[in-house]
Amino acid sequence: MAITKGRHVFPREEYLRRIVAVKTEMAQRNLEALIITDGSDTTYLTGYTAKTTPQGLLISVEREEPTFIVRKQDVPAALHQTFLQRDSVVAFPEELMGNIEKDGYDAVIDYILDAGLANRRIGLQLGVLSAHSSRKFKARLPQATMVDCTKVVSWIRMTKSDVEIDVMKEAAAITDAGIIRATEVIRPGVREADAMAEIVGALLRGANGKPGTWIANPYLCSSPRTGTSHIRWSEDVLRQGSQVNLEIAGVRHGYTAPICRTFSIGRPSDHLRRVHEAQLAGLEAGLDAIRPGCTCGGVAQEIYRAIKKLGVNKDSRCGYAVGIDWMELTASFREDDMTVMKPNMTFHLHLGNWIDEDFGYVISETVRVTETGVEVLTNTPRTLFEI
Repeated sequence: MAITKGRHVFPREEYLRRIVAVKTEMAQRNLEALIITDGSDTTYLTGYTAKTTPQGLLISVEREEPTFIVRKQDVPAALHQTFLQRDSVVAFPEELMGNIEKDGYDAVIDYILDAGLANRRIGLQLGVLSAHSSRKFKARLPQATMVDCTKVVSWIRMTKSDVEIDVMKEAAAITDAGIIRATEVIRPGVREADAMAEIVGALLRGANGKPGTWIANPYLCSSPRTGTSHIRWSEDVLRQGSQVNLEIAGVRHGYTAPICRTFSIGRPSDHLRRVHEAQLAGLEAGLDAIRPGCTCGGVAQEIYRAIKKLGVNKDSRCGYAVGIDWMELTASFREDDMTVMKPNMTFHLHLGNWIDEDFGYVISETVRVTETGVEVLTNTPRTLFEI
């Protein structure tokens, strides 16, 4: 019985447009094939969001569609979620699972050998593969010329289409719903785990009739742990006088719109207020500076200058490109980043600042570069929430 495909997020033409852009980059590198092993890139090029074991998406100059080599159990997911035709999805056997000698990458290599590509120039995402897997490709394809293409697709992904921006806006609305719920449940006497359960529930329920389709890693750092950025909630109970730093993101079909906000249970200290004012000034300076043609480094300089005027220093970067699965490992708001901004690039403008081992503060927005400036996709008040 043939599987009925699920409803696709984007039309086939959108995915083919992306693949043509990748093939254009392949042509500049004289590649005849490109092997995608990065899950976010696979989502971008096919619509596949299931989390699976080692697999490969093979883009060949000779085929319009990529070939997706995936575990047999996951073939139905690929048929449901992707735009690919049935003959573009190739199953590898279950005997490769839990096998210390062979895995899904061996199936990808077998396909390359069978397709007559073993002596061609092939792009490989070496930065994604383990050292063991990289050696496997080189050992089993000794006649091929392997070219590192780790971030080729990531840089293409940076500039979104209008339909991608629409999905990012859906994700941002869900993010805002999560913050609204946070303002309702962050209270003295509430367990951190219970507060996070409510916030995550809001991210799943979604907004405007659009549910969340995944849970991106949420972070809740409360006193005395606000000096760190990436730990989970603890087993503690929120207390009067505590500070809470929250970082969450709504997700729609892989597209992620993060936000950070700081909460004070009770009257904030003067120190916290001063840092909030400085970081908010930096955020506003960044928003004023973002426009097509400017560099990420130029925006960062404006942010750091605004913060320093108010007596605060910030060591970390001020944000990064964002999209599928949260972070795109390309451009950052750092003073030395000369990436030129273009319309429909999206960023997490992040003014988190970890000042001491026992004190930090967060505020951020997800933004889009427009034809003339910037659009803030998240819509939460830029306030220090006093509970």
